Amino acid sequence: MRPNNSNTVTEIWLLGFPNLQTFKIYFFLVLLLIYCVTICGNLLIILVVSYSRSLHSPMYFFLTQLSLTDILLSTTIVPNTLQVVLYDGSSVSFINCLIQFYFFSASEILESLFLTVMSYDRYQAICHPLHYTLVIDLTFCIRSVLLCWGMIFPVILPVSVSMSYLWFCGPNIIDHFFCDFDPLLKLACSDSFFVKLIDIILILPYVVAPFTVIVVSYVYIILTILKIPSVTGRQKTFSTCSSHLAVVSLYYGSLLTIYLFPNTQTVKKFLSLLYNIVTPLLNPIIYSLSNGQIKQAFKKSNKWGC
Repeated sequence: MRPNNSNTVTEIWLLGFPNLQTFKIYFFLVLLLIYCVTICGNLLIILVVSYSRSLHSPMYFFLTQLSLTDILLSTTIVPNTLQVVLYDGSSVSFINCLIQFYFFSASEILESLFLTVMSYDRYQAICHPLHYTLVIDLTFCIRSVLLCWGMIFPVILPVSVSMSYLWFCGPNIIDHFFCDFDPLLKLACSDSFFVKLIDIILILPYVVAPFTVIVVSYVYIILTILKIPSVTGRQKTFSTCSSHLAVVSLYYGSLLTIYLFPNTQTVKKFLSLLYNIVTPLLNPIIYSLSNGQIKQAFKKSNKWGC
């Protein structure tokens, strides 16, 4: 169904990438390949961590939760994006658009929270190694994971519900490949100040506060590493958090570029591709290539292929 200008919007038309032309099929195949590898890579991380006793530690337990989050993010965004690319745009019901926004926001917050918990784990392991097992125990791990998953419902639901009460009178066209917050609000004909206020009050702290905790944790980690007298000792200690630091840099680097720096809509769409589609692919690759324990576990469990 093509876009229309009816008084009340019931369907949203996602423009996607209208200028792909002859590259459309190749782009579709690349996205499909990325999605398949992303799902397989993150599932493989979960299976290997579950299978290998050497990886039964808090850091890798949190890594499995991060992989679940990446699977959720990819599954929320990529299948619909494939349809948008293949058909030069796609219509989605307004309700389904809000549902996609909800799970996309949930994935964002979960990613941020799990990266924060993992940074705290590394802080305790490097800065307070003698007390590590007392602080980061099984109870802490379970409570942290349950808290992270439980927090997303009361945080995001009010934003999604308040958006559903706005009046969308048309046009119903979004120049994007998925239902994001700002493009949706631009379609609203009624005052969206209250929705923006709820978003700032509820969601923004769950991005800013974790980022602050991560930065402070790594300041203490770096200061502690610099106090180690031997170069070998510093390198060995830093290697225990290098994978996590790389993932954090990739996540917040792309996030800040999208939302804080002025860009054209075309640039924002391709940055969103990097953040929402490529990042979940790179996370398991980064941990696999730069982590010796995971590489050894992969070799032992090479009977699992994806």
